[in-house]
Amino acid sequence: MYDHPRRTNHAGGGRLFALCCVAVVGITAFLGYHGDLARWPFHRDPPTASLIGPPLPPLDTELVSHLVDPVLVNITAAMRPYGLGASGSGIVLTADGQVLTSHHVIKGADTVSVSDIGTGATFPATVLGYDSSADIALIALTGADGLPIARIGSSAGLRLGDQLLAIGNAGGTGSPTSVGGAITGLDSTIVARNSADLSRKSLHGLIEVEAPVAAGQSGGALVDRFGAVVGVVTAASGDLQKALGRGPEGYAVPIDAAMAVVRQIRSGTPTDTVHIGPTATLGIITSDAQPAGARIDVAVYGQPAFAAGLAEGEVITAIDGRSIASTQTLKAALNLHKPDDVVRLDLTAPGGGQRTVNVTLTVGPPN
Repeated sequence: MYDHPRRTNHAGGGRLFALCCVAVVGITAFLGYHGDLARWPFHRDPPTASLIGPPLPPLDTELVSHLVDPVLVNITAAMRPYGLGASGSGIVLTADGQVLTSHHVIKGADTVSVSDIGTGATFPATVLGYDSSADIALIALTGADGLPIARIGSSAGLRLGDQLLAIGNAGGTGSPTSVGGAITGLDSTIVARNSADLSRKSLHGLIEVEAPVAAGQSGGALVDRFGAVVGVVTAASGDLQKALGRGPEGYAVPIDAAMAVVRQIRSGTPTDTVHIGPTATLGIITSDAQPAGARIDVAVYGQPAFAAGLAEGEVITAIDGRSIASTQTLKAALNLHKPDDVVRLDLTAPGGGQRTVNVTLTVGPPN
């Protein structure tokens, strides 16, 4: 846990806020934490921002919810062999079933199924691609046709004080829940932590809204008073802040940034951050080595690295000639590969010996 992480809000003068931790929300954790919101407390100074420009007309919660509910879906992701799942939300982008959601909703899932809020129909889904650093994923529903599609707005014109509505599958109940609030930040940076796997992630450029978003709303829509989607719900503040009476905050990826990821996925061209199609894996758990490299902590039985004889304690220093400085650079390098690709790994043993091994990648869950 970070003792002194910071949240920076560049809107209205670049004020600096203290932040302990904020949770990535929206999942019913794979290990049985059903319905629990990941709790990551944080502290910040009271906001001092003034509104920019005249106030906008009031947001009609009932009317906007009526407009948006039909273009949302509920997402259930399952991980073998436990049969446990995660619940989240998604935003329908195309009539044939392309759905925008949060990466952490489908992270680690072997199977993904989606139910249409409007009709109750259920569809199997495949992951078209994702950007874990932006917490955005694009999935496709098999057999979908004629779905109502969301009205995609723009996050560029948002102002402090604007009233927005966060809508999603709160608590994994299957019924969309709406919570509203004013924008309190337009370029917020948070440190998010996932209670399912204890991973931490820094998320940047987020919209901060004074609204009590809840588990299951991740991947849902942050919408304006006209029902246009201006953000993808991704995180919420923790319990300590609520106990201190500072009020809840929700966080969303601006829709302009989310749609940039969608366009990259649709282009079919992967980058160091954007993965396209099925995830390729070595089947290892790694940590950062010193002075550089990715140290193999576990080679999972039956996975490619284990079959190729990779051993605990060996350090991956290069993949296909590309230097590996850390676990993160290893992930970035693998991001460009597909299952069944053969990669060449340069390895350094704990005693200093070096060797090169070819490994055939296999299909793994979105990571």
